[in-house]
Amino acid sequence: MSDADTPDVLVLRKGTHGTPIEQYVDAIRDRLPDHTVALARTPAEEREAIRDAPFVTGMTLEEDLLECAENLDVFACAYAGTGHLPLDDLEDRGVAVTNASGVHGPNIGEHVLGAILRFTRRFHVGARRQRRREWRHYKAHELQGSTVTVVGLGAIGRAVCERLEPFGVETIGVRYTPEKGGPTDEVVGFEGAAFDDALARTDYLVLACPLTETTRGLIDRDAFVTMDPEAVLVNVARGPVVDTDALVEALRSNWLRGASLDVTDPEPLPEAHPLWTLENVQITPHNAGHTPRYYDRLADIVAENRRRFDEGADADLRNQVLP
Repeated sequence: MSDADTPDVLVLRKGTHGTPIEQYVDAIRDRLPDHTVALARTPAEEREAIRDAPFVTGMTLEEDLLECAENLDVFACAYAGTGHLPLDDLEDRGVAVTNASGVHGPNIGEHVLGAILRFTRRFHVGARRQRRREWRHYKAHELQGSTVTVVGLGAIGRAVCERLEPFGVETIGVRYTPEKGGPTDEVVGFEGAAFDDALARTDYLVLACPLTETTRGLIDRDAFVTMDPEAVLVNVARGPVVDTDALVEALRSNWLRGASLDVTDPEPLPEAHPLWTLENVQITPHNAGHTPRYYDRLADIVAENRRRFDEGADADLRNQVLP
């Protein structure tokens, strides 16, 4: 491919959320009218187009495709997480990697708020009685005055906190570096007495953290024993942040009022898994990330970074995770 044919932005073919990747391409073109934006629609087109492309964006970048890239300077990952990428190879090649952090803030924040309100006002009980055409009152709860603990104060955690502000709740944030503070009334670390104390005071525990060595199995049997039996768990992080066997035991033993799970371990959740049949569990199929505005928000980041890249290959990029 000649320099004249090399696009300013190359988009790889894999889409997400069931939305055609062409919509992502159109969104980038709208924001970069003076740049060429090309879509590689087949594996062969990807191998050919990536050979000379300096700026590439996509959901993933397999190692064999990376081997074809001779002039790659920037890979703009279209997911917030980058653990699925060949990061060591990208670093060895000196490729800058960015992610989609912040794209999911509004929609996942709304998902969490909806889950909390569902359990607070017990809409699931009302829905069951409606299906039975049964006019019978039931007890509910009140969110005001509750304590909500948000584990992870990145873009999603901050979006959750913003949406909780009008509800008159106390908030506790959990992050690796609590001395940095955050948008919550209190901030604690992941370990030690302060974390256990936060769990003991929590009415709604929201997990919005990445899966790391620290967070894997963070919410285990001991955590459920520490929590108040009227507490509710909302997990929009990753399934393995919670010990699944301990969660089932806690729900069956009334150590926990309920759980809203957008992610599970294992995932997808097997058809015969007991979590499906527990009435105090809400399950959504890793769907909190869906939003019709995903590609628009993502294109905002990518277009801005392409403009910064035009200023020089060593320019600071938004959401840069490597190097």
